[in-house]
Amino acid sequence: MLEYIGRRLLLLIPVLFGVSLIIFISIHLVPGDPAEALAGEFADEEYVAEIRRIYGLDRPLHIQYIQYMKRAFQGDLGKSILSDLPVLTEVTRRFGNTLQLAFWAMLLAAIVGLAAGVISATHPYSKFDYISMTGSLLGISMPSFWLGLLLMGAFSVHFRWLPAGGSGTWKHLIMPVITLGLTGAGIIARMTRSTMLEIIKSEYVTTARSKGLTEVKVTYVHALKNALLPVLTVVGLQSGYLLGGSVITESVFAWPGLGRYIVEAIKLRDYAAVQGSLLFFALTFAFINLVVDVLYAVLNPRVRYGTSK
Repeated sequence: MLEYIGRRLLLLIPVLFGVSLIIFISIHLVPGDPAEALAGEFADEEYVAEIRRIYGLDRPLHIQYIQYMKRAFQGDLGKSILSDLPVLTEVTRRFGNTLQLAFWAMLLAAIVGLAAGVISATHPYSKFDYISMTGSLLGISMPSFWLGLLLMGAFSVHFRWLPAGGSGTWKHLIMPVITLGLTGAGIIARMTRSTMLEIIKSEYVTTARSKGLTEVKVTYVHALKNALLPVLTVVGLQSGYLLGGSVITESVFAWPGLGRYIVEAIKLRDYAAVQGSLLFFALTFAFINLVVDVLYAVLNPRVRYGTSK
């Protein structure tokens, strides 16, 4: 297991290299000049050229990329045009807020999705099954920004129960967490239901019932434990998607996280901030996938990661 983890960590190097190259090319294909955006509409050409020189934007693209990667491997992601602070400082300061939002959203998605999926599988084609599966389909289909605006209109404008945006109290978390979590809950519910329906029909579940075990023990000890493996994959993927989805949700609710920082950086053509933030997201997503693979072996002792010879 330790050797497998070591190999996976080594594989992060080419993965991050490829991601950084794609991000670098993509951000430079976006129309606009960050130097002109920073200098202002009425700045003269000399001042704009000086800004390009200060931030290294006057160099050829391949030189800019090589210099950026050299600094990145040393822990220097450059300086943000947006705040004139090191990008790494901005990323680490804002990532805590994004992680907090994603954690509670994932917890909500896991609890609601697992509960709805298990109950639907144990009571197939019941009223609850139809309601939960319809609700999960709506959660998957509805765009997060639209759901966020609906929640804001209902609970902030109409009822005035919750603040429309910002941060600082637990009330500020409720609507962003629901907005992010409902999509994941719908996907987890449908996966849990389909997996549980297959396992409930298996022979070892029938044997457990024949031994006189209660239906609750059969469902939650024998069936659910084996159903968690494919569900765990979905949970891991959804954790990464929640981090990416925070870009829209944080902008809707003015949540001071890394997603909102990326949106502001894109508006100003802040190359260093966008590249550093997306690279940090990619690193986090790769780490989550590694954790999911390790948990596979914990949940199922038959899973072993052999070493290549």
